[in-house]
Amino acid sequence: MADETPTVVLVHGAFADASSWNGVVELLQAKGVKVTAPPNPLRGIAIDSAYIAGVLGQIEGPILAVGHSYGGAVLTNAATNAENVLGLVYVAAFAPDEGEVLGEVTGGSKDSVLNTALVALNYPSGAGSAVEFAIDPAKFHDAFAADLPAGQTAVLAATQRPVAEAAFSEPSGPPAWKRVPSWAAVASSDTAAGTDVILSMAHRAGATITELEGSHVIMISQPQAVTDVILEALSAVRSQT
Repeated sequence: MADETPTVVLVHGAFADASSWNGVVELLQAKGVKVTAPPNPLRGIAIDSAYIAGVLGQIEGPILAVGHSYGGAVLTNAATNAENVLGLVYVAAFAPDEGEVLGEVTGGSKDSVLNTALVALNYPSGAGSAVEFAIDPAKFHDAFAADLPAGQTAVLAATQRPVAEAAFSEPSGPPAWKRVPSWAAVASSDTAAGTDVILSMAHRAGATITELEGSHVIMISQPQAVTDVILEALSAVRSQT
């Protein structure tokens, strides 16, 4: 892998899809960086981590893995045994330790209001039906994307992807951040994941932390600032190849 530039893999979080990375993708591509933003199934820690691990395993060469929100928790599990992942970047993202449950962690946040904005829905599963959550469109702006224009958040609310309850109730496995270096872009006004939770997790993971003014969706509101963090990490991990 000598002198081989890593591929940047961008994993989106709950209530979103890969288009949430569009601004960052454009900026990275303008720099000649290889980048891909795969779909995250949003069906639970175990299923989603297995899917993303499969994505990572089919990419040739080194990888810098980047996760937003719940996507960070997925990568924390998916990259644990992915030897080609050389670093992790958490963008307003969870970095759980082994055994942690996201629902319990966010329940203790003083900054998050997400639980008051969720709507429970049902979807068919092998057991008959299961619960998933969406964000009440009327509360989407304040709970998820307060630094975006109201018209833009209305579109995001209408196109959001619900996340299975299992994402919040399944325990996390051995974390990849114990194996590889990590970076974190922490939003100062994160009322979804909770700035307090995200900052605490980033410190525990030993991440290089950049604090940015903004809401939970800083990769949309501040794509250049988030891209700069990714490029910093990319430069650091490239020296390992």
